Amino acid sequence: MSESVEGRTTSSRRPRRDLGEAAYSLAQAARVGVYLAQYRISDRLTKPVEPDRKVRGPGMDRVLTDLRELLARDWDNVRAGLYRAPHDLVTGPVRALARARTYFRDLREVERRRHARANSEVLTEETRGRYPRYYLQNFHYQSGGWLSRESAKLYDHQVEVLFVGGSDAMRRQVLVPLHAFLKDRRTADTKLIDIACGTGRFLTFVKDNYPRLNVTALDLSEAYLEEARAALSSWRRVDYLAAQAEAPGLPAESHDVATCTYLFHELPREVRRQVAEETFRILKPGGLLLFMDSIQKGDEPDYDGLLDHFPVSFHEPYYADYVASDLDALFRNAGFEVEGVERHYFSRLMVLRKPA
Repeated sequence: MSESVEGRTTSSRRPRRDLGEAAYSLAQAARVGVYLAQYRISDRLTKPVEPDRKVRGPGMDRVLTDLRELLARDWDNVRAGLYRAPHDLVTGPVRALARARTYFRDLREVERRRHARANSEVLTEETRGRYPRYYLQNFHYQSGGWLSRESAKLYDHQVEVLFVGGSDAMRRQVLVPLHAFLKDRRTADTKLIDIACGTGRFLTFVKDNYPRLNVTALDLSEAYLEEARAALSSWRRVDYLAAQAEAPGLPAESHDVATCTYLFHELPREVRRQVAEETFRILKPGGLLLFMDSIQKGDEPDYDGLLDHFPVSFHEPYYADYVASDLDALFRNAGFEVEGVERHYFSRLMVLRKPA
């Protein structure tokens, strides 16, 4: 299913070019404060799955120090002109309150599933056969899995609470190597595909900076693609494709750059291999894959305990295998050259090149 959307950038989409460091810092401090408060309330309202399990990990002070470093890097990138400040850095109080109320209302259901180990509610006679079996699970014990509009509307808020307001800033680090790739190219002649685009949140940052760039938003969930359509409705040159990342059905060497954020930790090992090989196939020679996902074991040893605990508290059946896997070998075996690996807060960013 492919569809082209026409639109125009409205004034509400234009980022503020005159945003200063003080204004940015104040806005981010307020944003982090809101999500940190919701994180702490969530912690009080939920019970550990294994109450006797002691997690060896950094305290919140260390996490917040890392978050401050990420936000400082985010501002430095804006100031250096590598990308624009986000157009919606601050959410209005009415909208923010509505999102928080929906989040806490759903948290009760998430808690019920967590303690009941109810992780396959989305596996029904209707969905069986329409999607791969590995996909038909309530990842994160989330209501609707990845299949409902309600899930799609909640997802970004849930992730920001989990990362205490740092999720968007992590995603924006992908724009740095994208800037380097595009600076000597005509964006109107360049094609980017975002693999597993989800709600389209990352693509809003891309289109804010490169409105003439041709982008394809690929996701297996039609509900999430609908949310992406709404998020990207102000921009032209956007195609939507409902397909599996391991079998997108696209021509070989049809795209200049691919982005993939937070997909691989939710895939079985064999499917990760297939996605890497398929991405290599659809990229042109010299094309770039910009990959971001969870950090792995050893990327930041102080966080290893949290990586062990995460799949215990959240239904993430492939996460333990992902954090112990050799991503460099995976991508090299697919044909890529590894040009760079960086850690940003809880994320690993990899820059991968298809040889010319």
